[in-house]
Amino acid sequence: MKSCGVIVEYNPFHNGHLYHIQQAKKKTNADVIIVVMSGNFLQRGEPAIVDKWTRTQMALSNGADLVIELPVSFSVQPADFFAKGGIALLHALGCQSVCFGAETGKAVDYYELTNKLKQKKSEIDERFNELKNDGSSYAFQMNQIMRELLPETLLNLSSPNTILGLAYAKENANYSNPMALISIKRIEAEYHDKDIVENQNIASATAIRAELTNSLGQENSLETLKEVMPKSSQNLLSAVERVTWENYWPFLKYQLINQSIRELQLIYEMKEGIEYRLKEKVKEAENFKDFISLVKNKRYTWVRLQRLCVYILLNMKKSEINPQVDSPKAIHLLGFNKTGQIYLNEVKKIVGLPILNQINKKNASLWDLDIKAGDIYNLGYTRETRQQDYRRQPIIIN
Repeated sequence: MKSCGVIVEYNPFHNGHLYHIQQAKKKTNADVIIVVMSGNFLQRGEPAIVDKWTRTQMALSNGADLVIELPVSFSVQPADFFAKGGIALLHALGCQSVCFGAETGKAVDYYELTNKLKQKKSEIDERFNELKNDGSSYAFQMNQIMRELLPETLLNLSSPNTILGLAYAKENANYSNPMALISIKRIEAEYHDKDIVENQNIASATAIRAELTNSLGQENSLETLKEVMPKSSQNLLSAVERVTWENYWPFLKYQLINQSIRELQLIYEMKEGIEYRLKEKVKEAENFKDFISLVKNKRYTWVRLQRLCVYILLNMKKSEINPQVDSPKAIHLLGFNKTGQIYLNEVKKIVGLPILNQINKKNASLWDLDIKAGDIYNLGYTRETRQQDYRRQPIIIN
């Protein structure tokens, strides 16, 4: 079977994601679409607005054939490490192509830039070391370096999805039999767009989440989203509780107050004395948004601080995480349809990792950090919670 992979978050699944899947199938003529999806905590350092099982069902209802989970040790990471986990899982499943959305560039541009980056690696590393303390974002720094060292590049690396696309291309190139790269240009809405435009079928996930957050508790709260989301996504959103960082603020606050400076220094990515500032400001803040605003400075961007807060919330230690040498330990199945099941049966003899149909005592050691992440995610609910990992069967849609 011809397979195409996508690496996603679906927070939540909207018409732009539907377009991406449709184009991936069209451009690759794939028999099966494999989705590697972040679990309950996401790349920008935030909890998913609805849990991974709800988002899996959204994906399977709209063209995905097989959904597997990107472990939290890779899902809450900058682009390079996020890509490392996703690409590794697709390769483990024998995937033949990977399709990603981007603001600029064709697949050939990513191939060419990947090769040029290898040639100029030492110069680029040197420039990054010079720029790392100027307070600008990774995206801004990368784009600035590209304009200096590779002015002929056609890619605008100030765009988040273009940076992710380049990360996928670089990681994929490390394999002896790399997947084909397929780039899909974003249409209608930009990544950072904050508004849902009337009579437009696609809106950014940022705008959709803002609308969902602002309308919490209101009657007909999904009415404004009916043009930009599949009906199945709307129905699923209306049936479950939605969460934001504010649901986890009391637990984060407890961690920061309770842990000593020495204990905080053991947390993954805790650097440059930021632990002192975190402990100081947590007592002044009234909510999570207020807290990040108080801590943020030139060196620590909003996203970097949010990721650090996830590490604190989950008590992720430096001793547990080393993405430069780590790789996924297993493939956790979240869901599939008949086509996905046939593909799994076809490739199961060549899959390079254990496949977890459900988490139990025998295989829990392969998924321990994600089990903890699921238990902590459940703390954010005010209504009835659902088991996130133990004894959960994959969602099957016929």
